[in-house]
Amino acid sequence: MNNRMVLKQRFPSPNPAIELSIITYLSNDGLKVKGLLAEPKDDRNYDGFLYLRGGIKNVGKVRPSRIIQFAAEGFIVFAPFYRGNQGGEGHEDFAGADREDAFSGFELLDSLERVRRVHIFGFSRGGVMALLTAIHYQQAASIVTWGGVSDMFLTYEERMDLRRMMKRVIGGTPAKVPEQYRERTPIYMLEKLTLPVLIIHGRKDKNVSVEHAYRLEKRLKELNKRGETWYFDEFTHYFPPAINRQIVSDLTAWMKRQVN
Repeated sequence: MNNRMVLKQRFPSPNPAIELSIITYLSNDGLKVKGLLAEPKDDRNYDGFLYLRGGIKNVGKVRPSRIIQFAAEGFIVFAPFYRGNQGGEGHEDFAGADREDAFSGFELLDSLERVRRVHIFGFSRGGVMALLTAIHYQQAASIVTWGGVSDMFLTYEERMDLRRMMKRVIGGTPAKVPEQYRERTPIYMLEKLTLPVLIIHGRKDKNVSVEHAYRLEKRLKELNKRGETWYFDEFTHYFPPAINRQIVSDLTAWMKRQVN
């Protein structure tokens, strides 16, 4: 056990080459939260892959099959469930204090004996979590955001179905508590980012509009940051399975190129 990990429990794996474990670990503010760890069953060292999920509560929760998909590309993968989920303490608050679960998840992964360096990946709401983590940990190797949120003001504006939840969790509307939305919006903090960034987005995405990707790309260019964009004209928030598998292969190859 390391200084983050409290408990490691074996979890059934559908892939005989990948071992899965449910991890209970300490977040930076002392809460015991949980996540899923996927490790190739051998004695080799690998890059780490911090998988930051989207959604909130049971929407967008971590799926073992998805985590295995990335581990099978040659990574040790850790996916925090975030606080208040699947037996973890506390309450999720949409990229507020629960960012500490991503931060401490990075530290846990980085401390594992077989992990060489850590890449950061965020999908949907996890895009914000990934960017905040990448800004905080400049020793990370790279960051990929896929269908990712980059601007919480824009999410409130676009997603009328999320407004009640956002007001409850964040403490009000963007007009009432703009500082809380700004604090959750990483495009205002990108000066501190040092990692290469890959942005993946479907232009027909209705869950997280492609405008999030455009705003992130624009700000990265203004700051002369290293970035690459893969836009897909025909796809929404969810890509067809065959295309999805190919992009997983392509993005993990891109990650490996950043350190070779």
